[in-house]
Amino acid sequence: MNAMQEINFDGLIGPTHHFGGLAHGNLASELHGGQRSHPLAAVLSGLNKMRMLVRAGVPQAYLPPHERPHLGFLRSLGFSGKDAEILAKAWAKAPRLLEAAGSASAMWTANAAWVTGAHESTDGRIHFTPANLSSHVHRSLEARQTTRVLRAVFHNQDYFRVHDPLPATLSDEGAANAMLLKPDFRCTGLSLLVYGRRLFETTDSRVTSLNPGYAYPARQTYEACESIVRRHNIRPNTALLLQQNTNAIQCGVFHNDVIATGHRHLLLAHEHAFQHPHAMEQIKDAYARQYDAPLYVRLVRDAELSLRASVDSYLFNSQIVSSGEDMLMLAPQECAETPAAHAIIQDMLADEGNPLRECKFVDLRESMQNGGGPACLRLRVEMDECARSAMHGNLILENETQIDTLETWARKHYRDRLHPEDLRDPSLLEESRRALDELGNIMGLTSIYDFQRESTD
Repeated sequence: MNAMQEINFDGLIGPTHHFGGLAHGNLASELHGGQRSHPLAAVLSGLNKMRMLVRAGVPQAYLPPHERPHLGFLRSLGFSGKDAEILAKAWAKAPRLLEAAGSASAMWTANAAWVTGAHESTDGRIHFTPANLSSHVHRSLEARQTTRVLRAVFHNQDYFRVHDPLPATLSDEGAANAMLLKPDFRCTGLSLLVYGRRLFETTDSRVTSLNPGYAYPARQTYEACESIVRRHNIRPNTALLLQQNTNAIQCGVFHNDVIATGHRHLLLAHEHAFQHPHAMEQIKDAYARQYDAPLYVRLVRDAELSLRASVDSYLFNSQIVSSGEDMLMLAPQECAETPAAHAIIQDMLADEGNPLRECKFVDLRESMQNGGGPACLRLRVEMDECARSAMHGNLILENETQIDTLETWARKHYRDRLHPEDLRDPSLLEESRRALDELGNIMGLTSIYDFQRESTD
């Protein structure tokens, strides 16, 4: 039997990982903006997370960093000259634009794309739509390269379909706003798509601020979610569109995966995750109509863990995966250090009806300080063996030796420390390009970056 498995594609943290404080509404990003980062420690912590899952027998893969700083972006803004001159001019005249051009935010692959599995689509193919991420300048630079990489890896159209990103006017943040619930990997799942606002209606989409005169943006649009359902050919009556709670957005819940998560027949959500007071009943009813099987829901009350504490601990950004028939949670180390979050995890583990059997705490402080926890770093793709064989490149980590190779690569090319002003250093650009060139050989993917293509023209 050709079994279906969920593969976690983690984003490799790039050499220019820095704290630019570029994401309005992301409290951790804004808090740490301008501080010194540690790119080598960051990428090694991400690889350690992958190692933990490989050891647990969970299918694990990775996607490469993007080329940064993005000189094409800076050239399009009128900065001219040789590479070093462009970097110097950008830092002197528009340092925030250089910080955006140097962002390593593509590491959070939960935002890379929407993914619909073969069981969920009517044509039996795996569909990808790269997110346009148009709500923030630094993230909007990712869509073109993400599309290129996904098309290089998932090129076989018998199994895969990689669509163009949606128009930028339909603000789209990708799979960080998606959940898929199902009894097991053999059946069609219930797709949950979460949005923050509507483009053409204001009655249910106006984000009211907890502080008068100030509001964080609602990023994901309803119209983008609707478009994904159509273009991915999601099976009729298997998709549910839900609105984020507007007050949660004001507490720093910029994506749904900061306040709710689901894996197979387990749903972990805060009571203020959704705007509609009966959203949880909608989910349970839709699941019951589709399956003759139980859905385990752990609803966290505000009295147990407040919205702000949820954002600080990132409990709901824990990564829940299947290890055989049981479920394993990778929770941020911050959850172990937050008594209320830790108590909720222990309560779930003690509940015999809960499919969660183990929790491991993972230190991702460099990512967390920019607002990205364990689940932010991975894109989930369900595939059978035939689809896996149709992939291009050596991206699936079959053993720890491959992770050792990536660690050696990172230690060779990454800096220990980086300050935002270091982005103007032309040697950092050259170091990054050498790293990506060598990574291409490790991955078995060549000429996926602009600088490589330009050198062969």
